[in-house]
Amino acid sequence: MQPSFVASEVRMFPNARIAVAAASIAGALVATGFAFHFHKTVLASSLASPAYTRTGELLPPADYREWIFLTSGIDMSYNPRSAGTPDHSMFDNVFVNREAYRSFQETGTWPDKTMMVLESREAGSKGSINQRGHFQTGEVMGFEVHVKDEARFPDKWAFFSFDSPSGNGTLIPTGAPCYSCHAARAAVDTTFVQFYPTLLPVATKKSTLSAEFLKDEAALGAGK
Repeated sequence: MQPSFVASEVRMFPNARIAVAAASIAGALVATGFAFHFHKTVLASSLASPAYTRTGELLPPADYREWIFLTSGIDMSYNPRSAGTPDHSMFDNVFVNREAYRSFQETGTWPDKTMMVLESREAGSKGSINQRGHFQTGEVMGFEVHVKDEARFPDKWAFFSFDSPSGNGTLIPTGAPCYSCHAARAAVDTTFVQFYPTLLPVATKKSTLSAEFLKDEAALGAGK
């Protein structure tokens, strides 16, 4: 939910490809191993819990922008920069449903039915009175949801990719690298709480940080 919940795995929407170099986008998509999927849009879910179609697609959360904002990153990736990577900058914004956030504050981990949204927007530099730095543009360029549904998924968590915030989400196969990356490197319950500044202190206090994350932190500290 950086979450793909990794920036390198965010798909661009078809209409967004017009705004950036086609060759760069194609290279990025090949590198991630995912392709676009087109779905018939149904009513968005206004419920706090995940909702699905009969074919297993995830309904888009209608009010995710009213959820708890966790963090924003720019050009984050958990892999070295490779040839064909787009040269434009992207912001990743992460939101979580309010019920899950309140539970995390109490327990230091995520409850069943947690939904985390990763929303990607292109970074702009020329606009209005801005003279330097970057700001987020209006168009959503990528959209993913990380869902915890213990009764539905054998490993409790699943990732869904969307063509737009109003379309249905397609389940990302469990063999995709996002699953193994989150399992091996995430700070809390397969989520990258290490990048959520308001939640990392909570997890530290509640002693819910994963052994893998603590090992990574120890190694980083030893290398300084």
